[in-house]
Amino acid sequence: MTQYALVTGARKGLGKAFAIELSKRKINTILVGSPNKELGALCEKLKKKYKVDSIAYETDLSVYENVVDLAEWVNLHYNVYILINNVGKGGTKKILDAPVDYINKILKLNIVTTSVLTHQLLPNLLKQPKGFILNIASLAAYLPIGFKTVYPASKSFIYSFSRGLNEELKGTNVFVSVVTPGPISTNGDVKKRTKKGFFGGFLMQTPEFVAKKCVDKLLRRKAEIILNPVTWFLIKVLPVWIETPLMTKIAKKELN
Repeated sequence: MTQYALVTGARKGLGKAFAIELSKRKINTILVGSPNKELGALCEKLKKKYKVDSIAYETDLSVYENVVDLAEWVNLHYNVYILINNVGKGGTKKILDAPVDYINKILKLNIVTTSVLTHQLLPNLLKQPKGFILNIASLAAYLPIGFKTVYPASKSFIYSFSRGLNEELKGTNVFVSVVTPGPISTNGDVKKRTKKGFFGGFLMQTPEFVAKKCVDKLLRRKAEIILNPVTWFLIKVLPVWIETPLMTKIAKKELN
């Protein structure tokens, strides 16, 4: 039985790093990304270099119907035993300056797409000898931040959803992990914006590092994957009345 790992947001950044890391481990992939020639080229490269199967599926996952169509197609044709819900959107804006579409896309990609795709693919995962789900949250999931507002709230949802689902699925063959990374150097814009306001480059990690650590810990059935232990500890112990003004001040610098 040929099995696959499905990765959303796989065209670039962390999603691409996940695709490469899985291929290195001889795991076949279904890579989902927005319509762009880069995704098909990546699949061909992975097939040739790592001797695995890699399938490209291009669609806009911020559209609900596209998420359902993707799941229906996958369930009809493939055995999926790893699901990595990587697609998402963030940013830093004053709430009154944020277009409605900006807010809507964060909510759709970070919350609706992750939860609906997980729901729709879960029967497929449950049919496999072993199944794994990895959801990408953020250190921001633990605290409110002004000028980001919607993004941390959406990642809090992902964190809660993941931990609750993992508990619900105890006794089955499917295990759910959630990772709470800090900033990741996915592109030049992120590097520039983050260095301005988010403790400089102190928390910055590469997509390759994050992908490797995540896959390692996912397969070892680690429910909560912590990549920045010192920062995680500080967030946990400091009261929110200290953290929120501090992080809001830092986030405000990213606006300039």
